[in-house]
Amino acid sequence: MAMAPPATTLKTGKIIEIIKAHKIRLHPTPEQEAYLRRACGTRRFIYNWGLAEWQRQYQAGEQPSALALKKQFNGLRGVEFPWTYDVTKCVVEGAFDDVGKAFSNFFAKRTEYSQFKKKGKSQESFYLANDHLTVGDHWVQVPVLGDFIVKQREAKGETITKRAQLKRRLGKINLAEKLRFTDKTDKTSKIMGATIRCEAGWWFLSVQVQVQVPQTPLEGPPVGIDLGFMRLATLSDDTRFENQKPLRHLLAQVRYLNQQLARRQKGSKNREKTKRKLARLQYRIRCLRDDLLHKVAHQITERYGFIGLEDLNVRGMFQNRQHALSASDAALGRLAHLIETKAQAHGTPVQRVGRFFPSTKRCHRCHHLREIAEDERVYVCFNPACGWVGDRDLNAALNILEEALRLASVAV
Repeated sequence: MAMAPPATTLKTGKIIEIIKAHKIRLHPTPEQEAYLRRACGTRRFIYNWGLAEWQRQYQAGEQPSALALKKQFNGLRGVEFPWTYDVTKCVVEGAFDDVGKAFSNFFAKRTEYSQFKKKGKSQESFYLANDHLTVGDHWVQVPVLGDFIVKQREAKGETITKRAQLKRRLGKINLAEKLRFTDKTDKTSKIMGATIRCEAGWWFLSVQVQVQVPQTPLEGPPVGIDLGFMRLATLSDDTRFENQKPLRHLLAQVRYLNQQLARRQKGSKNREKTKRKLARLQYRIRCLRDDLLHKVAHQITERYGFIGLEDLNVRGMFQNRQHALSASDAALGRLAHLIETKAQAHGTPVQRVGRFFPSTKRCHRCHHLREIAEDERVYVCFNPACGWVGDRDLNAALNILEEALRLASVAV
């Protein structure tokens, strides 16, 4: 890594409100886990019901909406689906909100058409509203959870005493750590909601908290960033961040577990064990990648006062068979998003450069254009009056910085 740029200074700025998320591991008991799985299954069923009803009404020439579908479902709920009352009403509201968002994103051409959720194939999760959520010191109170467990015990013939106290105690799930960003004495932060999900056989609580932070603009130098597969990020001051490639390093283990999974008999316990091992390995890879991306984005946004980024065609990278694995491993789109999000806290301007801008083909000194192969790591300017020779990614980063400053000046 090259020498770091000069130290930056901070200026006091205005107070802004941003939403931060804290993901915490849950430690539910077997009875509590049964309720969580019931809530996830209920949410999946309601989402599929809403999706099917939306399709039926749309084909009939009607104009469906998430609110109308929720009212229609609540009218049928007591007769046709009474078992949905076993979980909190947040599950129902969250499922129809997801249906509405799915179609809004589809009509805005941000996502593909929504598909039905299948058990074992889709993400097991459900949403909790902030007015139905209580987070304490290393515990979270989940609505209806205590009542669900008490009814299950009564169905088994157990005699219940001190019902109210038992419901409150059974409704609390232990947290692996204390919630950050907020406490009882802090009046500037507010819990906006939470999501409980199952990942790799573990349960997690993701809490969204609205906090007030001072926007502290940096008096640092401008920088252009060239993102890539071989080197994760190359900055215009020759600072380099190498790609750790967590997926490629653990790819042999992933393939071995996939081979084992293919040999297991469907429905057997050994198949479930192997499936869980594979899921936890994938979770480990994802955590290693996220840790790297967050650290890189943090270092960049804490040093520079202006950031130029290339607008990458991430979807096109995944459609290329030669680059799909590298694109998945590098997660360049997520890195760019993290840089923009973290820069927002400082009020640092981030200027995107168009994807068709020839940052790799152009010489940053004389602007001479030339074709360059993918395996060429050294850029050589063919202009006799220039003849600049240097790192290919550094040349691209310098071009991105120049173009980003030009676009920012035009916008002003």
